[in-house]
Amino acid sequence: MSAGLRELFNAVGEITFLSVACLREMFKRPFEWKLIIQQLELGGFDSWSVTVLAAGFTGMVLSLQFAIGLEPFGASLYTGKLVAVGIVRELGPVLTALLVGGRVGSGYTAEIGSMNVTEQVDAIRALGADPIRKLVMPRVFAITLALPLLTMLADLIGCAGGALITMHEVNVTWRFVYDQMKESIWIVDLLHGLGKSVFFGYLIAIIGCWNGLRTYGGTEGVGLATTKTVVYISVSIFISDFALTQIFLAIYG
Repeated sequence: MSAGLRELFNAVGEITFLSVACLREMFKRPFEWKLIIQQLELGGFDSWSVTVLAAGFTGMVLSLQFAIGLEPFGASLYTGKLVAVGIVRELGPVLTALLVGGRVGSGYTAEIGSMNVTEQVDAIRALGADPIRKLVMPRVFAITLALPLLTMLADLIGCAGGALITMHEVNVTWRFVYDQMKESIWIVDLLHGLGKSVFFGYLIAIIGCWNGLRTYGGTEGVGLATTKTVVYISVSIFISDFALTQIFLAIYG
């Protein structure tokens, strides 16, 4: 077995054990509400601005491309439908996850990694507390909950941005675009996007925390671990997006 494949299996095993330990801590009392709310604010609420900016311009660019590309075929009137389905099913959850993963996941690795190399994690253990309960569980719970909410915000802003460009490029009314989008989006489409975002949120938090807990080598090691986290999260999101799309299509059609 090659070294790269062995490292991959080790990583999957470590993340699995960390996930099980984290899940076990979620059902222990007393519940860490204060830490969870803090992470919801830092990782979730503070990410709304970048989510809105990316979703809005993505919807506008997508609408512009469809309006121009479909015009030779006389199908530019369907721009609103295509933009809505594309954003709600794919672009909303994936782009939001990539942005939040780069911002929040790397932050988790840097924060926990710095604590690890300065032996603060060992100090938590020495005081009789569990680092997974104090550091990992609140972050995983918070981002798994926050990402679907951010995805819904991205869907709304992306469709609104797409509607504005569609009105301008196709010369249709707001009511026409709104009716098209409403007719093209079903509960199944929302389940596709939000179901993915729950899993993406878990990946972002668990990979960021896992890489932070295994960081070594001082400040240089923290920087290297942070870079790896961004790459790992991005690759994991793309791979899981394909797998989840296949699963949801098989379940919901």
